[in-house]
Amino acid sequence: MPPSSLLIVAGAYLLGSIPTGLLLMRIFRKQDIRTVGSGNIGATNVLRSGGKGLGAATFLFDVLKGAAAVYLGGLAGVVLVPAMPLRNVQALAALCAVLGHVFPVWLRFHGGKGVATGFGVFLVAAPTAALIAIAIFTVVFAISRYVSLASIIGTIGFPIAAWFTVPPQERSAFFIAVQLAVSLLIIAKHHENIRRLLSGTENRFGAGKPK
Repeated sequence: MPPSSLLIVAGAYLLGSIPTGLLLMRIFRKQDIRTVGSGNIGATNVLRSGGKGLGAATFLFDVLKGAAAVYLGGLAGVVLVPAMPLRNVQALAALCAVLGHVFPVWLRFHGGKGVATGFGVFLVAAPTAALIAIAIFTVVFAISRYVSLASIIGTIGFPIAAWFTVPPQERSAFFIAVQLAVSLLIIAKHHENIRRLLSGTENRFGAGKPK
């Protein structure tokens, strides 16, 4: 990997690491979202703890920061690493943006679960697959009312959808590896939710104690 690509790595990570849920709650509710509900800084906990407006804004900004990281990373790649395929540059930026969200340096590497940011990065890198994944999320959530289950199944569906929607000549080994790595990371961050789902103690959206 050319040394100049480290600028793309750093830029994507820093964009991804912006703790939007934490910032919005501090600005509008004067609260630290880490001390409320599940303690997660993501959109679901903000929604349950701070109201629908802030939850929706957190989701939107998390999507936008992921999309911006990949889009700007692709533009930078044309200048900094012109020999590197665009899909690979975008994949690199996507991975770093999600890592930034999940492991933000500002919060001692304790961030969100990466669902919204993951959707944002792949909305640019593999838009059709990302839309299929969010459609799967919507259907599963509508049926089950489990945000976690919908997130996990939508995440599993993304790399499968990408395999069939991204042209074969653009599916490099690195691009595929990043898709799988991001998907596995997001699923791994849901390990507590998976345990509760298996034990039947996970909370459905709109009922009970925040997860």
